[in-house]
Amino acid sequence: MSTIAISEREFARFQRFILDIAGITMSDAKKALVSGRLAKRLHYFGLESYDAYFELLAGGQHPDETQTAVDLLTTNETYFFREARHFDLLREAATAHGASGNGPFRVWSAACSSGEEPYSIAMVLADVLGDVPWEVVASDISTRVLQRARVGHYPMERATHVPADYLKRFCLKGIREQQGTLLVDRALRERVLFRQVNLNTQLPSELGMFDVVFLRNVMIYFNADTKRQVVARVTSRLKPGGQFFIGHSESLHEISNAVQPVVPSVYRKAA
Repeated sequence: MSTIAISEREFARFQRFILDIAGITMSDAKKALVSGRLAKRLHYFGLESYDAYFELLAGGQHPDETQTAVDLLTTNETYFFREARHFDLLREAATAHGASGNGPFRVWSAACSSGEEPYSIAMVLADVLGDVPWEVVASDISTRVLQRARVGHYPMERATHVPADYLKRFCLKGIREQQGTLLVDRALRERVLFRQVNLNTQLPSELGMFDVVFLRNVMIYFNADTKRQVVARVTSRLKPGGQFFIGHSESLHEISNAVQPVVPSVYRKAA
């Protein structure tokens, strides 16, 4: 299947499409990515241009196709226990909560991608909290990555930073045709609630409030206005005294006063 060339005007239409739906600002450098990822959909519908595919999306006759296009255009890259310091701080917060025993300890992985982050969180909570109630909610805009996340099956190279005892306790190592992969243990998978959430729209009220929120390596795709709106929505679900983790290449400077910096990439909501 040969890839149809995408014009500047067609690319600009899809830049606006993903900005309007997901709040993601797509740089001009992503032109090849857009044509490469959407070419298979043109082929599927027998279309000869990206304009024709855009008109198909806009026409509303294929409502599920909009989600397919969003799935294809949102980039998802992650691994287990990324940015280890955040998990040390999570461990400390969970330990302190376990000592006070005040309701379930709730953590939200707000852009969970293919699931490595929420499963890393769940491993820490299962280890630290024992019988103390805890909950992990994991959300993403992409139904495609959420499907993969629920399965919990990964290449072993994604698990380089998983502590050895966690690998033994919480993961099954693939054998024979599954060699070189791992499967997150069913008991742990069942403790993580995956759901589709678009952070660029009003959040579902049933999400509830959280002790810790991870929103890492997501804001790099947003412009300043969208960052402010998304961070305001997400931090509104953080309990007083709760911690907010962002990516090391990100900052909330001039973005939010709802949380205060503790160390780089770590913020806390006033108690």
